[in-house]
This record gives sequence, C-alpha cells and structure tokens, in this order.
Amino acid sequence: MKIAFVGKGGSGKTTLSSLFIRHLAANEAHVIAVDADINQHLGAALGLDDAEAAALPAMGAHLPLIKDYLRGANPRIASAEKMIKTTPPGEGSRLLRVREDNPIFETCARTVRLDDGDVRLMATGPFTESDLGVACYHSKVGAVELCLNHLVDGPDEYVVVDMTAGSDSFASGMFTRFDMTFLVAEPTRKGVSVYRQYKEYARDFGVALKVVGNKVQGPDDLEFLRAEVGDDLLIGLGHSDWVRSMEKGRPSRFELLEADNRMALQALQDAAEDSYGLRDWERYTRQMVHFHLKNAESWGNEKTGADLAAQVDPAFVLGERHAGAAETVPA
Repeated sequence: MKIAFVGKGGSGKTTLSSLFIRHLAANEAHVIAVDADINQHLGAALGLDDAEAAALPAMGAHLPLIKDYLRGANPRIASAEKMIKTTPPGEGSRLLRVREDNPIFETCARTVRLDDGDVRLMATGPFTESDLGVACYHSKVGAVELCLNHLVDGPDEYVVVDMTAGSDSFASGMFTRFDMTFLVAEPTRKGVSVYRQYKEYARDFGVALKVVGNKVQGPDDLEFLRAEVGDDLLIGLGHSDWVRSMEKGRPSRFELLEADNRMALQALQDAAEDSYGLRDWERYTRQMVHFHLKNAESWGNEKTGADLAAQVDPAFVLGERHAGAAETVPA
C-alpha cells in the first residue's frame, strides 16, 4: 500500500514518517521509504549520519534511466525522451514491485538498517547549484510520480512517502497515488489551515485523508483539533523523550518508544490497511490517465514534440494481476 505524509512545514511530518517506517519495520513489513520533500531530512530521521544522508543517490538525477527502464517494450512510447512524469504504464511497460531487485532500485535506493529490520530508502535529491533560479522542485518529484504510477504493491508491502510541505503536493497528480494520506497538524489555527486547503483540493478525487495531531499537550488540544477537523482526526501524539533523543542523534532502541506512541503508530497502520482494502484499481488507473492528458495538453506535447495522448493504452488497467514476479521484457 502507498502512504503519504503531508502537512505544514515544521509540523513534524518527517519525524512521524520516520517513526511510522520504524514501526512497520518492527512489524516485519516490506518497506520502501521515499523522501520527496524539498528539505531532505528523512534519511537523518532514520538514523543516517550527515555523510550517509548526503551520499543518497538523487532520483531526479537518474530520470533517463528510470524512463528507459519503465518504458520497456511499450509500443506506444517511442523513446524515453518522449516520456513525462505522468506517462502511464501500458502493455509492454515494465512495472516495479516492492520486493524485487531492478536497475531503478539498484541505482536509486539504499538499504537502511534499523533496530528491527531493513528498509529501502529513496530520495528525490536536493536542489543543485545549476537548478537555482531555473528549475522547479516538482521536476525532481516527477521521478517519484513516474515510479509510483508503475509500482504494483500488495497488502503487506508499504511505500511511505514524505511529501513536500503544505499544498505543493497538488502541483501534480501524485496526490492521488496513495491509499492513505496522513496530514500532520499541530493544534493551532495555522496547523489546521493546511488541512482545510488539502481537503478542499482533494475533495473530487476520492483521496483518503486522516489527520494526525502532533505536539498535543492535553485534552484541550485534542478537543480543538476535533472541533476543527471532525471525524478526520485519527489520533494525537504528544511529547516524546525518545523522539527528543533521536533528534539529538542519540536514539535509544525503538522498542523503548513510549507505549502510547507505539499504539498511535499501530492506529496509523490499521487505518492504512483498511483503506488499501478499498482500492479501486480502475479508478486508480483512470486518474493516472486524467492527469497525463492534462499535463500533455498543458506543456508535455510542446516540450516533447509529440502527441502524448497516444501513450495511453485504453485496454490497460493496473491491478493485482500484475503483482507477481517481473516478466522478462524484450529490449
């Protein structure tokens, strides 16, 4: 299942993403973690030192490889150069699977060893000097969107994405790629303003959205959040000595995380699993096509010099039938 963490900058979404990833690993789940935030801190939150975090390969720097691999033998895609971030899979495309080894994971993912298991970590990569003033960060996040569009995941497999702050996630169709979106909100007016904006933008796309209250100091904070977001409030998390130690670079073993916070993380996992059980693969594929056609008309056709609507395979529906072992696709 695919899970996103969003929220206002400084709300703690990266910290909660990392805690959830650790929780899944402790439960022996298969996990791919993706840092898609412009501020790349997920690696550090998972225990990497500065040098290890800086050495993570940038997905945005490997777009040609990603496109060429995913294109496979799809006859509707003339070349990797004709693919854009929204290009959907079709017959002949190569798909990604959480547990497999493939050139994209070998190039763009690194194994992070946690207390109770290993996870694969991928990162969009930070701005480079050549990007400043001429590039948009969403051009890098496009590598994540392309991979998510081609990834087939099962009920005991997790892809956890730490997204860009605020409503920037709506700059592409990636916000529809998730079975559950956890919006991390502090119990303040600013904290819930992002929720209202996200809820409004996602309203017509069937996005499953739950609010995770963070930095909750007592019943009054929970009552405030409940009054503002209603039934979308899933759980609230308060102060954590374990998290404070982790942020200082001196975490204790994850099993020592406070019991109430462990229960809160389990509530997140339960909510995600319930939502995955409702996934509509036809709608999931239809949304891919919808945003691809919008991007093609808006800028993609002009940029590539091709009619990108022709990339859509009308008979193809991504689904669980693709979840088996990867097939060998002719070059």
